[in-house]
Amino acid sequence: MKHARLLNYCINILNDFNKKVDGVEQHLSSFIKQNKILDRGEEQFITEVFSGSVQHAKVMNVVTEGFFRSDGWNSLKSDKNLYTVLCYLSLYRLDELGMANYRKFIRTQDVNKMFKFLSFFLNENNLHSWIKDEWCKIYEHTYVQVNLISPIQRWLPELKELIIQLQDKIDNKLKAKSPKTVTELSPFKLTKPRPRSVPVPEKIPTVSKPKDVPKSTYKLPSEQKLIQEARERNRRRTEEQLLGATKSQFKCASKEKSDKTKIRMQNVIADQESKLMFEGSKARPLPTNTADNIPIKLNMATILREGALYQKREQDVIKKLSLLEAGAKDGSEFQMWQDEMRQKDLEKELSEIERRRLEGKLSHEEAILARQSLIQDNRQKVLKMKEEAEEMMQEYVARRLDEEKVLRELVEDVLAGHQNAKEAKQKLQNYKRKIAEEVSEESRGLLRQAFEEAAQDMRRKIDLVQEIRAMEAAPKNNRKFIDWTSTAGHALLSEMSIAELKERLCLMKAKQLEEEENKRDTILEAKEAKEQMLMEKLEQISRHRIAEGQLASKKQVEKQKKPEKAKSVDPKLKALQDKLEQKKLERLQTAEQNKIKPTKESAAVTSSLNKQKRIQEDSRWRELEQRRERQAALQAEGVLTNVSGQKLSSFSQRSRSAGKLAC
Repeated sequence: MKHARLLNYCINILNDFNKKVDGVEQHLSSFIKQNKILDRGEEQFITEVFSGSVQHAKVMNVVTEGFFRSDGWNSLKSDKNLYTVLCYLSLYRLDELGMANYRKFIRTQDVNKMFKFLSFFLNENNLHSWIKDEWCKIYEHTYVQVNLISPIQRWLPELKELIIQLQDKIDNKLKAKSPKTVTELSPFKLTKPRPRSVPVPEKIPTVSKPKDVPKSTYKLPSEQKLIQEARERNRRRTEEQLLGATKSQFKCASKEKSDKTKIRMQNVIADQESKLMFEGSKARPLPTNTADNIPIKLNMATILREGALYQKREQDVIKKLSLLEAGAKDGSEFQMWQDEMRQKDLEKELSEIERRRLEGKLSHEEAILARQSLIQDNRQKVLKMKEEAEEMMQEYVARRLDEEKVLRELVEDVLAGHQNAKEAKQKLQNYKRKIAEEVSEESRGLLRQAFEEAAQDMRRKIDLVQEIRAMEAAPKNNRKFIDWTSTAGHALLSEMSIAELKERLCLMKAKQLEEEENKRDTILEAKEAKEQMLMEKLEQISRHRIAEGQLASKKQVEKQKKPEKAKSVDPKLKALQDKLEQKKLERLQTAEQNKIKPTKESAAVTSSLNKQKRIQEDSRWRELEQRRERQAALQAEGVLTNVSGQKLSSFSQRSRSAGKLAC
């Protein structure tokens, strides 16, 4: 029995089956006759699997559709009948087939497909949760538990072992071989020698205890510490002197010019250079306006668009005149009434806008008044919060002093325990140093071995590259001879040789040139007709423009003759304007009351602060003048005065002081 062939037969018969057209027995007999299945055992197996899959299709669909929704979303839908057959064999025929035949059916298919489907279907969480619930919707709970869940539960250990084997095959894991039996050696039966006599132990000589290493060996000499402290003092002193010198520099001795002076110099230089520009570019003068009415060039689209507009207007006028002849009324009176109503609506809308604007200003003034009252309340709250903050600060300072006292005692206890920690740290460092030396020796050996293996691999690759290059360097004959009159020999109806193809191409080019000439003539005729039509449209447009200009001038004269109407004032707007002025006056009065007025004490404090500021500025200017005088005197003597020179001199002084201390 060939398992792959039987499984393919079962899948094909399910693929060809259509339950709306064919019956089960009819389709089964026709499939067996079509595939010439003569073996009685194979025919019985196909019959049972096909009829069982059709009978229990709902049970199989629960598993397959759940698989495609969750784990098999990237699997092919054409494999649905394969999963249906395997699901049927697992649920209903596993006791008859046995694990050996079932394993052979699984191994005939792709390993990845089988592993994905079986790991989903045989998962205990899926079987006992949603799969069982869906099956209970189709059959009774006792039938599902006895005929579906219990058989698969019995074979679950062997099936899980099969899934593990598939996983190992995907991961390319080899099966561990059973160890071979090793021959056990038995010792010879020889005469045992006599035991040796135990020697007398020698007396260990006692050695006198050596003296301890003096503690001064591990300490630095006190002279170096004194030298370092002297260097630090000298460095701080020179930095303070440098800082004081840079702060007290004279402004008159500075080589750098102020920003104001630089700007003036740049302006003077630019003014002088502007006078020396003899060959500068001159601006082109503006063109003179020769005519008031410049003709506008119209393209074809604008001409046609404007012509269509005037044509439509003419048709509307003709239609209107025909209606008037038939007895229709003129709509001029209605138009005048409509214009008057629109004017009234516009005035009403403008008055509404003005009312909203005044209401907005009024609400703004009310908001300012509310804000001023809120500021006054906030000032009272701030004063109250300041008093509370002073009380809390006093409590915090007292609590902080107590905490500092406790922390000071804790620091003294910690410093006493640091001495013991240093000795333990030294022992740990010695132990780690020994371990590092051992590890470095092992790593050197491994590195040497890796270098040797890499050199052998490189030599092998070089030999292989040389062989490939020698094979590529061998000469090859790639010449091909072509017969232009012969065909390719593909046995096609439209097959032709290259010479015949060239002749046909020449004929087609001649035909194409003739068609192009005919098309060119038709285009020229169409263009002339279009130009004639455009000229007619332009004449029509010019006539309409002249008529519209005359009508516009007539309307302008009539409009100038009409008297202007006096604008009416809305009483509601006037009341809002008065209320707004009243709120503004109230706001200004409130602001004047809330304004902070200076007292005698505040005026005295302000005057004293201004006096101190003037005194500080005078003293600063005197210091700057003295510093500039000292710097100018030093420059006259040839001494460095910039920052780098001062740093260099301070460094030389520091080195001289350190040398004196060392001596």
